[in-house]
Amino acid sequence: MSAALVAAAAPAASQVQQAPDPVAAASSGFADLADLAVRAPIVAGVEIRRAVRLKPAEAIGVAAGETRFFVEADLVTLLRGKGGLPARVSYLVDQAPDARGRPPRLKGMRVLLLATPVAGRPGELQLVGRDAQIDWTPVNEQRLRMLATALVAPDAPPTITGVSGAFHVPGSLPGESETQIFLTTASARPVSLSILRRPGQEPRWAVSLSDIVDETAATPVRDTLLWYRLACGLPATLPEAATAALSPEENAAARADYAVVQAGLGRCR
Repeated sequence: MSAALVAAAAPAASQVQQAPDPVAAASSGFADLADLAVRAPIVAGVEIRRAVRLKPAEAIGVAAGETRFFVEADLVTLLRGKGGLPARVSYLVDQAPDARGRPPRLKGMRVLLLATPVAGRPGELQLVGRDAQIDWTPVNEQRLRMLATALVAPDAPPTITGVSGAFHVPGSLPGESETQIFLTTASARPVSLSILRRPGQEPRWAVSLSDIVDETAATPVRDTLLWYRLACGLPATLPEAATAALSPEENAAARADYAVVQAGLGRCR
């Protein structure tokens, strides 16, 4: 192990992110993977060739009961990473004990990494979160591959930061109405929700990623980037400021329609 990496282990808060047992992390839901993927410029599948347990003096800040490892791994597949990666990479990871209370055996494991490059040190990576080393499974790889592609797409849905306004229009027939809810985003791109009610039908809602509301649009498919942006980014209820211009009846209708969207999305986790 290089002296540089030993030194890098010392300022733990900035140089390493703790990661729990990768077996437990393998059961992470889609939103948990997405939380990591949006912060990770590098997403790669690797096979661990060497895992060296660091001495306590070299592993400042490790949680009680966990062990810090210096890992060398062979690149198997690169799902995301501008400029590519060398055939062998190295990183630091903290691991919880296995079921027998012993440090896990990492050598030979195939895992997926979500990381950032260490400046000036080609091939050295820093994990982006506590569970940013996860077991390789076909499902995990497929999800991360989809996320890596979706995040760099020109039409990638933006990060939702709030709700700017809403209006409600009753229809000409009893039970007919439309609500539109306008969202704020980190990139200032327009995003809106429309909820339509028709007599004798279930409410139907859709999301528009442009200034034009497409009434034929479908609801977001679960476990996609768009679903994640909405399910994990929307506030639990409409802010008072977003409905301040509505009458009490319109306000109540808009809030009921917003609840339809929330129910359709389901919980973020």
